[in-house]
Amino acid sequence: MIEIAKTAGFCFGVDRGVRMVYDLLNKGQKVCTLGPIIHNPQVVEDLAQRGVRTVKSAAEVEKDETLVIRSHGVKRDIYEYIDKNKIKFEDATCPFVKRIHKIVKKESEDGKIILIAGDSSHPEVIGIRGHCVGRSYVFSTPSDLRKLIEIYGNFVDNALILVSQTTFNLALWRKCIEIVKKLCTNVKIFATICNATSIRQREAMSLADRVELLVVVGGRCSSNTKKLFNLCKTRCKTFWVETADELRGFDLGPLPPKIGITAGASTPAQIIKEVHEVMSEKLNEELKNVECPDNSSEENFAEMLEQSGQQAVYGVGKKVRGVVTAVLKNEVQVDIGGKQAGVIPASELSVDSSLKAEDVLEKDDEVDLIVTKNSDQDGIVTLSKKRYDVSKGYEMLLEAMEQDKTLNGVITDAVRGGVLAITCGVKIFIPISQLSERKVENASDFIGKAVDFKVLDVNVNKYRAVGSVRKVLSELRQLKAEKLWKEISVGDVRTGVVKSITNYGVFVDLGGVDGMIHISELSWSRVKHPSEVVSVDDEIEVVVKSLDKENSKISLSYRKEADNPWNVFVKNYSVGQVVEAKIYSIKSFGVFVEIIPGVDGLIHISQLADRPIGLISDSFSVGQVVRAKIWEIDYDSKRVSLSVRALMETEARKEENENLRAVEKIEGVEVSNGGVVVR
Repeated sequence: MIEIAKTAGFCFGVDRGVRMVYDLLNKGQKVCTLGPIIHNPQVVEDLAQRGVRTVKSAAEVEKDETLVIRSHGVKRDIYEYIDKNKIKFEDATCPFVKRIHKIVKKESEDGKIILIAGDSSHPEVIGIRGHCVGRSYVFSTPSDLRKLIEIYGNFVDNALILVSQTTFNLALWRKCIEIVKKLCTNVKIFATICNATSIRQREAMSLADRVELLVVVGGRCSSNTKKLFNLCKTRCKTFWVETADELRGFDLGPLPPKIGITAGASTPAQIIKEVHEVMSEKLNEELKNVECPDNSSEENFAEMLEQSGQQAVYGVGKKVRGVVTAVLKNEVQVDIGGKQAGVIPASELSVDSSLKAEDVLEKDDEVDLIVTKNSDQDGIVTLSKKRYDVSKGYEMLLEAMEQDKTLNGVITDAVRGGVLAITCGVKIFIPISQLSERKVENASDFIGKAVDFKVLDVNVNKYRAVGSVRKVLSELRQLKAEKLWKEISVGDVRTGVVKSITNYGVFVDLGGVDGMIHISELSWSRVKHPSEVVSVDDEIEVVVKSLDKENSKISLSYRKEADNPWNVFVKNYSVGQVVEAKIYSIKSFGVFVEIIPGVDGLIHISQLADRPIGLISDSFSVGQVVRAKIWEIDYDSKRVSLSVRALMETEARKEENENLRAVEKIEGVEVSNGGVVVR
């Protein structure tokens, strides 16, 4: 029996880089790579035959070429050179490696010492060190780490950052963590071994424990292949080959009944298939030399061998391309070549469960798929378009996150803590806190809406991704704010949307910047609460009263000058005129009254009566209407003083004169125009 490790072959990052080069070639572009695109001479040779050059530095790139940076990543100064010289390039740096670049750059800029577990001559490690601003050191074993700490004693107290090459040995990494935790008091540890690497290593060791002979396939320069070989050779008889031809020359000795095959991250599936075929041939040859008790044993072995070969070609997780032969209600039938029939269940067509089979595929469509189940007794291979789309979609999400791109999706479900949106053929989780810049009460209100968002996090191995609409809105708001601050001036009339209401005023979104309308600027009339005048989400026209660019503050007014009641007052009222005014506030020094809506006046305590009074509230109350004479108008300050006392005195004199006239008339004396008439 021959068992092939499920994780054998290209990892995500390598597959992405190789496909990037082939895609550029298919578009007719001239391509060069900064170093071999992967540590596999067969792939590199195939690309070379198609015109791909391998260059040692960016300075070698010709004007009509597109430079591809391989998955290992490069130093920061190479990016600077590319940018300065305007070299056309595509970046195939593995997102997991890019994450390490960001970590070491940020932490080293903060003055921390960077310790890197890995091979100092490996291009990935060279690239990581190239993003460190200050001191950085590389070690490859726990003993090397101990020596570093002994040599540089100040490590014990200094702030340290511990990271690793993505393909570093997991067992050695754990030992290194124990050492730094024991010897150093101020260390921050980042888990940077790629999950795929960890899984590959664990699976290889498990396979080595189950079989008696293991073949490790991969390039001699491949770091992760070397680690697989070293891990497995202590568990069972292990051979390391680059190609199937190399395997043919090996003397494997008598073949045991259980054989395993695994491969490094830079090993193409075709080479793994060829190695499997060679091992099958060797098993077949041995079978011919073994006396079988009957023909059925040989037939059974031949059948098992054939099935083993089929599993290598159509193993679970393998990507295949097929042509749709029939679209049925519950499934789609696909020709994937070979002897097996391919079937896509309706549930495996799309992440959008509302779509029918005919909405997704048509007869004769070419479609990329992933094998979900090995061929059964009827010779049927179960396939999934959904899983291929998801795999492809997560690659696009990683790229979007890496390049800070904005994606668009439609929200399909409200789930606990947020919503799910479909984009790039996959569902991405958007937490409720990231749905809007405002507080969202009900996530279900967003179902069916198309939204723009940024990718915050992607976990390819767990098929999870997190997005944020809020980040897009914040960035748009920032751009609008920058534009608004360049254009806005005092006196401008602007249209905005009421964002929130407080007891003291209203905040209005002017497009990127919030301005505030104080309650006193909402209306010419007195307002008890701003909600009497405006509501949240109202679109209103405001006037810019003042600007504080240094503190990003804008004061606004909602009052229209054309409605200014002061102008009405000046036109219709003058000193000496008697008015009826309503008291709206009582103070110890007097009362405030409303003369007309929007124009107030003060009646000082000395002008409230023609005699001294004690407590004003004993004689007057809020809401009471009093008659008073306009005593003084301060046009500059827009203040009005009134007097009840002056009106009382005037009325008293008038009454006195009338009484005098009455008396004089009785006595035959009439006062007229200052003179006296005797009757």
